[in-house]
Amino acid sequence: MEVNLTAAHWVYLAGILVILATMMLRKNIVVPAVLGTFLTAFVFSDSLVTGLASIFNASLVAAKELFNIFLIIALVTAMLGALRQMGADRLMVAPFRKVMRGGTSSFLVLAAVTYMISLFFWPTPAVPLIGAVLIPVAIRAGLSPMAVGMSIAICGQGMALSADYIIKVAPGLSATAAGVDPDVVADRALVMSLIVGLTALIITWLTQRRNMRAPSPELLTEWESRAEHENGRSTQADGDSAGSTPVPSGTLPGTGAAGGSKVLVTAGANVGVSVAERVDTDDSSMKATVDHVFKSIRAARTFAVLVPLAYLAFIVYLLIGKFTDIVPDLKGGDAAAMVGGIAALILFAAAATNDKQGFFETTSEHLIDGLVFAFKAMGIVLPIAGFFFIGNGDFSAQILALPADTAGPTLLFDLVNAGQSHLPQNPFVTSFAILIIGMIAGLEGSGFSGLPLTGSLAGALGPAVGMDPATLAAIGQMGNIWSGGGTLVAWSSLIAVAGFARVSVLDLARKCFIPVCSGLVLMTIVSVLIF
Repeated sequence: MEVNLTAAHWVYLAGILVILATMMLRKNIVVPAVLGTFLTAFVFSDSLVTGLASIFNASLVAAKELFNIFLIIALVTAMLGALRQMGADRLMVAPFRKVMRGGTSSFLVLAAVTYMISLFFWPTPAVPLIGAVLIPVAIRAGLSPMAVGMSIAICGQGMALSADYIIKVAPGLSATAAGVDPDVVADRALVMSLIVGLTALIITWLTQRRNMRAPSPELLTEWESRAEHENGRSTQADGDSAGSTPVPSGTLPGTGAAGGSKVLVTAGANVGVSVAERVDTDDSSMKATVDHVFKSIRAARTFAVLVPLAYLAFIVYLLIGKFTDIVPDLKGGDAAAMVGGIAALILFAAAATNDKQGFFETTSEHLIDGLVFAFKAMGIVLPIAGFFFIGNGDFSAQILALPADTAGPTLLFDLVNAGQSHLPQNPFVTSFAILIIGMIAGLEGSGFSGLPLTGSLAGALGPAVGMDPATLAAIGQMGNIWSGGGTLVAWSSLIAVAGFARVSVLDLARKCFIPVCSGLVLMTIVSVLIF
């Protein structure tokens, strides 16, 4: 079908190219996205009023479509804040230290624990948590600092975040832009992420095992004596260094490894010091304070068991619903709502345990912190998504303020249809093109901001080459998040990983390049063949 391209089409295409170029220059793409939205709307409508209004309308439409994602982030962040306050977050991973006896076992435990925590809570909280509790044990067991950093980055910022199978922010963004079912994107992204991650882990272990040494306390002493500053940034594995690390959009906020250092019960450590700082010399006051401390420790231990069990039960429920008829099969929105509901109840229980008298106030404070972070971390996505939504016929009419019964322009699909005769009609070529565009989009150091682009392209290119758009959207998601989420670019959250492992962030990015890219190539080939 022949498509007549108008001036609005060419302006929209120019906007896409400018955004890609801006990403390659590692600059923020909000300004070109907003200007692209304005110019496209202005040229399409020949009205300055419509052009100006479209700037607001585009972000508003995106916010309506994506607010469920913001709310999930806010609730999970609030829950983590309450758990961190009592020290339960660190107690959740403490048992794994018992099985870290050598380099190989430490590598596997780090990978598994990082993946599980990051899958449920996103990777940034996992980094300070593991940095405080597990990294020193792994170093003492003979694992090299570089292998530590690679294991955490690949499993957290890469494998867990690229699938985002539990919270489903990434699949939701990709699916919305592509116009497909988020559950299909999520399922395929999970398989793809495992292919990339396991490939990268195997290559990492093969290349790093020669650096493993016999377990020794001297290894920990040597590691701890590393310079406090490397590449101009503090690499101390403490709360200040983690807290000062800039967090890109698309990840949860990092808190210091000693995020609960002002709480008496953090991992049950330093109780005597904390008590000495807080009590009077009066014996009755001392006894009351000690009793309070041990009650708090018991509460932290209870929540350290309760939270994993709650989410494990949720996973079991999802699996039963997916493969049997015993319980309803929860689809995208319902499953996300369950995650948020569980997080809210745990938040209330933890806040009440931490502060019975001020329960209502502290709960509200945690919720406010969660909402503030959600908009800080993901707010950048709204104007970017708005630009790509204006090229999608499902949303363009609202953005351009067209009458209710008027179909909106399908600018992006028209461009693809016009150019498809000049494109190779080959699923492999198209898949690798989407992958590369996703990796370019991730160069700005944000794992999520390029998902509207790759999702929109997947929705447009999929039918043209006979591929399911959900598959292409998931491939683009892999390229975007593995690149910008924190494995391939040094200006991403990889900084936090390098800081806690006490290695150069540039060296860590270089070491991850071959394992990750090998996994991405294998994943793309396998995905075209099996999906």
